[in-house]
Amino acid sequence: MPEHEIREALASIEPDLVQITRLFGLPDEPFYTWRMTADGEGFTCVCEGMEQRTVRSVPFPETANDARVNALHRRRACRRLCRQTLYDLCRLCTGIHPAWGSLTGIRPTRLIYEQLERSCSPEEAKEQLIGGFDVLPEKADLLLETVLSQLKLPPPDDRYVDVYVGIPFCTTRCSYCSFSSGELGKGTLVEPYLAALEHEMEAGAQLLAESGRQLRALYVGGGTPTSLNEDQLRHFLSALLRCFPGACEYTVEAGRPDTLNPEKLRILRDTPIGRISINPQTMNDRTLRVIGRAHTAAQTREAYAMARELGFHHINMDVIAGLPGESLEDFAVTMDAARELRPESLTVHTLAIKRSSRLHLEQFPLPDAATAAAMTAMGRETARGMGLSPYYLYRQKQMAGAQENVGYALPDHACLYNVDIMEEQTHILAFGAGGISKRIYPDEGHIGRAPNVSNIGQYIERTDEMIERKRRLFAEEE
Repeated sequence: MPEHEIREALASIEPDLVQITRLFGLPDEPFYTWRMTADGEGFTCVCEGMEQRTVRSVPFPETANDARVNALHRRRACRRLCRQTLYDLCRLCTGIHPAWGSLTGIRPTRLIYEQLERSCSPEEAKEQLIGGFDVLPEKADLLLETVLSQLKLPPPDDRYVDVYVGIPFCTTRCSYCSFSSGELGKGTLVEPYLAALEHEMEAGAQLLAESGRQLRALYVGGGTPTSLNEDQLRHFLSALLRCFPGACEYTVEAGRPDTLNPEKLRILRDTPIGRISINPQTMNDRTLRVIGRAHTAAQTREAYAMARELGFHHINMDVIAGLPGESLEDFAVTMDAARELRPESLTVHTLAIKRSSRLHLEQFPLPDAATAAAMTAMGRETARGMGLSPYYLYRQKQMAGAQENVGYALPDHACLYNVDIMEEQTHILAFGAGGISKRIYPDEGHIGRAPNVSNIGQYIERTDEMIERKRRLFAEEE
């Protein structure tokens, strides 16, 4: 690999290296130097700083028939080697051992899949994570169990497309939220938004038919879809199912307990929607007030009771570890409630403070690493005690304790869409403000994207432009 190609591969790696140093509490400003070289067999990286020196080498990836794909694999190997060599230096200098080792990416499951594709056994794949990336054994076990759960699901295929539909309205805005959503307020934007959304969905249904692909999973998120009133919800679901019938899985987020009543739940029940989410995030009323949620723990219990009485047999619960001011004992209260309410799936998030959230603007500190780790461990043990297994996992920047988000589910209750969106192996048509449509090119390791604008008013005015973006994305190969 010529020197200029190495320079190109590493031209934008500085943000990745900052993420590595932050794992160890080290400054963002470089306190080290590094250099990358290549010979006829592979790459070598040398990193020096704090009177220490680390060296790593890797062979060139196996060559592919396609020169462009081969070059992509080499660039990735080059970047990964640079990150790992800096990680070795930071570990040597500080003595700290991050739970996820040198991994900073969103989807660590990909490393297990890479090893399995090379004909490694599951145990060998796990050992590669521990030995090659310094991942703690308990995290490697969690990752392997997640992948093995995914392998039991219907596999992704170029013939299929998932659909995501966003309803970007909430009754209040949570302090940790960074999604493309707005407070419902007087509701003046709701009707124009739903009209624009229906127009976009109708065009998307035509695009799906023209592509010759089949609908796989459909997910309605937000915001809070059940912040719509009864008539709006009924009309929206009618249009949704007219445009996109026959999915093997339908999910609607009914996230806020205070947006639910028996009539809305009946509207949902009388459709093919088989999975809903009722998400308290915490079962401590003091924390709910702090994070800006206008409901109580008692309302969560009431919402679950209503849903069960009306015949819902798959409810997901989202909770967050590391919320402002919460101790391990506070998180235990939420886990006790999960055992009481017995959702069929439980998603344990770790608080991540995003730049656009109020917590970031107010510079709210994350909990210490030990507390965050204890909370996620408690979530894992609670899920296991309820008979739930991990089926999807992802990580984010600025997470408390550099932990992870994990979805757990009973057998045969994994959410196919959640796996698809995290693993990025399935095409996605996304509708509504902030939605991102994706086209997967598995042979190239490339993903094409067509984002919708996030601003609700802009989305309403520019819906035809959003439709055209999707048409261009899915017409590329034709």
